[in-house]
Amino acid sequence: MIYLRDFKLLDEEEENNLMFGERRTYVKNGYPCHIFPERGFEKIEFDTITFIYGGNGSGKSTALNIIAEAINARREREYGTCEMFINYVANCKYEFNKRPWEIKIISSDDIFEYLFNVRRVNYGIYGKREEMFEEYFDKKYKSADSIKTYEELVNAVDAKKMSLSKFVKSRVGVTEMPEQSNGESALMYFASVIKENGLYILDEPENSMSASTQIKLAHFLEDSARFFNCQFIIATHSPFLLNIKDAKIYDLDSYPARVKKWSDLENVRVYYEFFKENAKDFAEK
Repeated sequence: MIYLRDFKLLDEEEENNLMFGERRTYVKNGYPCHIFPERGFEKIEFDTITFIYGGNGSGKSTALNIIAEAINARREREYGTCEMFINYVANCKYEFNKRPWEIKIISSDDIFEYLFNVRRVNYGIYGKREEMFEEYFDKKYKSADSIKTYEELVNAVDAKKMSLSKFVKSRVGVTEMPEQSNGESALMYFASVIKENGLYILDEPENSMSASTQIKLAHFLEDSARFFNCQFIIATHSPFLLNIKDAKIYDLDSYPARVKKWSDLENVRVYYEFFKENAKDFAEK
């Protein structure tokens, strides 16, 4: 499903007009001007899955944030902007085919915060478990002479009847969040927040993911687009994501920035040449 059809960034003349007007009121920060005209990157025509590819400093994350602010994408936290950025966004033009049920931008910081919270919750439960361990062994091996109340008797009987794990779970009262690897936890995060009929802007979603988990993420994005009417705009340089079939890829490392096949991208070619040079090592296995 294609909800957002196209987006027009400012060209050099429009940026100059904006800068000239802002100088009258004195603006310190000219960001995000002078990024995209230098790359010949002005109009983005979206597909169901559209990648904005480029190295560090290419402007791919900036482009995503401009789009997100212009179309009022929901964020987990407030995005810090300068006056020029706000005015730049106000002068951008875009067109929807139809509005999705949800528009959301997900940054790598959102993923790291989720991973941190998983560990924080688990740590809190771990502390309770340690208390339960002590209670379990205390109750299980408590002598009958030392039992003074009915409640103590019930606890002692429970401890003798239950295994340690069952006793702990019955006392904690909270289901521990699964703590897989960072990559698997990040994949769970995407599966939990991406809903049907949504437009999602993802900034380097592959962070923290192994190669195998990135492939799982690629399949998840493909399925979400195909079966659940989602549209994705993604900044990445992961070859495992860029290989998604029929995705459109804008290469910000080329001038002018233009649509390319994934196999023609510089980063992907580096991988290819490296493995080709070392092919004999794999053939020996």
